[in-house]
Amino acid sequence: MRQIRRALLSVSDKTGLVPFARALHEMDVQIISTGGTARTLGEAGIPVLPVEQVTGFPEMMEGRVKTLHPAIHAGILADRRKPEHLQALRDAGIEPIDLVCVNLYPFEQTVARPDVTLDEAIENIDIGGPTMVRAAAKNHESVAVVVDPADYEAIVQEMQANAGALSRETRRRLAAKAFAHTAFYDAQISAYLREQFMPETLFPAELTVALRRAQDLRYGENPHQQAAFYRIPNFTEPSIATARQIHGKELSYNNLLDCDAALELVKEFATDRPACVIIKHTNPCGVAVADSLPEAVERARMADPVSAFGGIMALNRAVDAETAEKITAPNTFFECIIAPAFAKDALPILTEKKKWGANLRLLEVGELTPPQPGLILRGLTGGVLVQTRDAQLLKQAQSAESQLVSLGLTVVTKRQPTDEELEQLLFAWKVVKHVKSNAIVLAKDWVIVGVGAGQMNRVQSVRLAAEAAGERAKGSVLASDAFFPFPDNIEVAAIAGVTAVIQPGGSVKDQEVISAADRLGLAMVFTGIRHFRH
Repeated sequence: MRQIRRALLSVSDKTGLVPFARALHEMDVQIISTGGTARTLGEAGIPVLPVEQVTGFPEMMEGRVKTLHPAIHAGILADRRKPEHLQALRDAGIEPIDLVCVNLYPFEQTVARPDVTLDEAIENIDIGGPTMVRAAAKNHESVAVVVDPADYEAIVQEMQANAGALSRETRRRLAAKAFAHTAFYDAQISAYLREQFMPETLFPAELTVALRRAQDLRYGENPHQQAAFYRIPNFTEPSIATARQIHGKELSYNNLLDCDAALELVKEFATDRPACVIIKHTNPCGVAVADSLPEAVERARMADPVSAFGGIMALNRAVDAETAEKITAPNTFFECIIAPAFAKDALPILTEKKKWGANLRLLEVGELTPPQPGLILRGLTGGVLVQTRDAQLLKQAQSAESQLVSLGLTVVTKRQPTDEELEQLLFAWKVVKHVKSNAIVLAKDWVIVGVGAGQMNRVQSVRLAAEAAGERAKGSVLASDAFFPFPDNIEVAAIAGVTAVIQPGGSVKDQEVISAADRLGLAMVFTGIRHFRH
């Protein structure tokens, strides 16, 4: 146990400060403090020793320099187990500090403001605070460090139960938390300054990522795995990380993955007509665009009603009562509904129907925007892959002839796609980038009628998509996330009734594939863009 006789309190977040300081004072702990913290405690009637009386120097440079002084840092860093450290304190007339309670300038909140200036951001980079925190955490055998107001009550209770002392276990736990706190703080500063000063450097030699735990999850992908969900601070794009859950039990690890897949796909239609996406195991099993949201829901569900049951649904429009009735139609169920908003009259329909309310989750994400550029991270055993986000979009066509060039598309077959075929090709192309490779999507009349996902060879994905579509494959179009390595893919598609194909191109056998399409009367468009999704 280590007795706490002298404490330094200097906090930006003053939540719980006064009760904590009062409890310390009542246990005869001398309190040293700075600036606004000292004023707050003084106004509460708690005796405080101003830091300038300890250092012999007034605060300087608008408060930039106040604790960076041997009288402070020697008092924090002296290892009480070493007689020579204690003698050095006595020789210098410095008293030891046993507890450091510091939280840092509000850098995160400052840079979150849309109107923040660079000067304001720089001014909110704390220097003295992290220095004291790191010093106290390093010297945890002798000093307790507190960075989180949520710890105040437990610290007070332990001290009251142990004649003003804290255990080694507590000091160690607090030290580990303190280093995590300063690392998180520095990671945010690093990210902000890299964006301001080095925007062209996507992949720096050292990359630090600040993440804050949003919730513990019941388990991971399987019950024997542990899991938690972390958020990126100040991330504002509509996403599962920023969504507001307005109904239902907590989302699981798998729910969150599926919800993210559904929302990211429906964002492709953020500015389009009403759209509905249904996801099962991160792959789309139903996608439709229609003139009304209820119609889009019905058409997406009927694309594959067996797979849709128990899936995740995402919508690009607010859910009204009519749409809610369509969602909760007989013989169907969805784990979660994600939408920009939910009308008041839609909520009772979704939350009070038998077998629905207790099991359904509702996530409100606000007005959708198309996918934005940025970085995505993917964990490997022992490392992390980092890449730019696949935010490449093709615009909606107005006519085949006028839009092909501006879209960056190349017709490689003798037959040009019709206007209607081109519209459906672009619709399917938006969807195929969200299907696991090897990915094949068949579309017809603004509905995805067949999906082939995650197969080891592409022709098998074509067969699966055609099998899922059945008779609906006749007159459909096909999107492939990557090139066709052999003409057999085109032959299988043509037998199924596909009339037009969109694919990246780039195979050494492109000409054989094109010749097969010409022979079978298909139109084929190359995008020059691949959309692998592993």
